[in-house]
Amino acid sequence: MIKIHDKNFELYLTEKEILDAVRRIADEIAADYKDEIPIFVGVLNGSFMFVSDFLKHYPHPCEVSFVKLSSYRGLTSTGIVETLLDAPDNIEGRSVIILEDIIDTGRTLQELVHIFSNTNVKNFRIASLFYKSEAYNGEYSIDYFGMEIPDRFIVGYGLDYMEQGRNLRDVYQINKAHMINLVLFGKPGAGKGTQAGFLKEKYNLKHISTGDVFRYNIKHNTKLGQLAKSYMDKGDQVPDEVTIDMLKDEVEKNPEASGFIFDGFPRTTAQAEALDNFLDSRDMQIDATIALEADDEVLIGRLLERGKVSGRPDDQDEAKIRNRFEEYNEKTAPLREYYKAQGKFHSVNGIGDIDEITGRLASVIETLC
Repeated sequence: MIKIHDKNFELYLTEKEILDAVRRIADEIAADYKDEIPIFVGVLNGSFMFVSDFLKHYPHPCEVSFVKLSSYRGLTSTGIVETLLDAPDNIEGRSVIILEDIIDTGRTLQELVHIFSNTNVKNFRIASLFYKSEAYNGEYSIDYFGMEIPDRFIVGYGLDYMEQGRNLRDVYQINKAHMINLVLFGKPGAGKGTQAGFLKEKYNLKHISTGDVFRYNIKHNTKLGQLAKSYMDKGDQVPDEVTIDMLKDEVEKNPEASGFIFDGFPRTTAQAEALDNFLDSRDMQIDATIALEADDEVLIGRLLERGKVSGRPDDQDEAKIRNRFEEYNEKTAPLREYYKAQGKFHSVNGIGDIDEITGRLASVIETLC
């Protein structure tokens, strides 16, 4: 076991196992390209070790170059990929083989294909040392890969966690025994957003608010945003599958998180089951559901005061507020029973100073660590 920053990692692949996989890829590609001089293009930063060892085992003449990709706040944060170092110039009529360290969701691969789509290369193939088939949802075939691995966050042999760990000879995977996944319930005005902000900092959790996720996808006109908007424009409810796919994207963008706080989802038992199924496919689970409880009259007072500042019309009409409370009670009651049956439902007093409420929530979470 090793520790990098705030995370514990356990040994997953030894240097020998990795080099054996590198050698297999080199042998396969050598057999296909023995009669020409291909150009190998490494993807920085992660592939530098893989490219180095691959070239040591490749027995025929070849050329090598690199591209570098990055994104705002990192590839795992937004999925918006930016090219920092372009493809080489002398590739017309040549065979190009991309050398990737790891392929998971396929976002980087999409950008790589885009880079080479306007070039007149003889052929274009993808080789990756590690391949997460469970996470890959791209449309392009992976021509060569050294190892198919589970969808677990790994470091070492060029791969990093917050820029550390690249120099490790072995590969380590995150110790998920410390991962905490929460569902946070609470009526409007109960302080879910405020408390989620404290909890995500304290436990390195990613706060996933369904409302924020919908707004992001619609604003950035993603495929899922377009799909959701098509239902909303017709006045129809967005299907659970679309919402789940958005949540999947958020989870996959944040492999470094020590867990997730789901806020605003699930709202029905069917959604809870869908969330459980998705997390189970990632070797994860909901560890606890926590409801912030508060007296209706106290919350109404909070919301009316908030409405004076925010100008939100739904926080300025007491009748509308009470209707929102009734809707919450109707939808939450079945979920309470669903999670109680799993022994995962916890009720926390949401009245008091912010620090006091955070302490009550932390006392529940500490029992899960």
